[in-house]
Amino acid sequence: MPNSLENKIVLITGASSGFGEHAAHLFAREGCKVVLAARRLERLQALAEEIQSAGGEALIVPVDVAQRAEIELMVQTVLDVYGQIDILFNNAGFGRLDWFENLDPGRDIETQIDVNLLGLIQVTRAVLPHMIARRTGHIINMSSVAGWLAAPLYSVYAATKFGVRGFTEALRREVRHMGIHVSGIYPGGAATEFSLHTGDNSIKRSFKTPAGLRMTAEFVAEQVVRIAKRPRRTLIIPWWMRPVIWLNSHFPATADWFQMHFARKYHNV
Repeated sequence: MPNSLENKIVLITGASSGFGEHAAHLFAREGCKVVLAARRLERLQALAEEIQSAGGEALIVPVDVAQRAEIELMVQTVLDVYGQIDILFNNAGFGRLDWFENLDPGRDIETQIDVNLLGLIQVTRAVLPHMIARRTGHIINMSSVAGWLAAPLYSVYAATKFGVRGFTEALRREVRHMGIHVSGIYPGGAATEFSLHTGDNSIKRSFKTPAGLRMTAEFVAEQVVRIAKRPRRTLIIPWWMRPVIWLNSHFPATADWFQMHFARKYHNV
């Protein structure tokens, strides 16, 4: 039987757009009190107004997850207002896609790691003790199929998402006996703002999921809420990415050949 989400306190990072924005609407419709966390205050304010206009409850907490002090303030603010965090949806992240030697050491490499991996870990570390104290909670980490498949142009992005997968699996095994669920979601291509912020390399279009195969942000958000109702370890979407991951794992030489052919064709041209 699915868990009721009525009156659950849900903290969503990266709530200003994409999966986080749509998940916020859906959680609010389920009767949750949603905490909207991101850097873009104007987007958060507009989202909160939409949720409140529909009869929901939303709290805005501006945060840069690359800043530990801001993370601590965010979590303390939520606890001061609501006294608990029932569900943490770690959704903040971005990608910079280019040949590795072209990535800027600060903006593209360090910041990507700080936000996608360290930020997720530090937010979880700030929330977890309160869940442990109550012996209940659910942490949902948004990763990517890039956490299973490392393609050219995705070197640092894939490193962060492989890291998220490892962190998610280890943490799940640490805390499940305390009544805390930890879930990892690994989506493929979706229609979001992601591609608008990945950089200027035109070759990345060769790895872009065709429009007809891209998921909507609403669909991915629906899966997040579904996992909140029925916790599970791992969700890879869309379904057809699962055999692709299986082939990559069981026939790595073949996967290497196809992707190295791509690199040989386009790298340094």
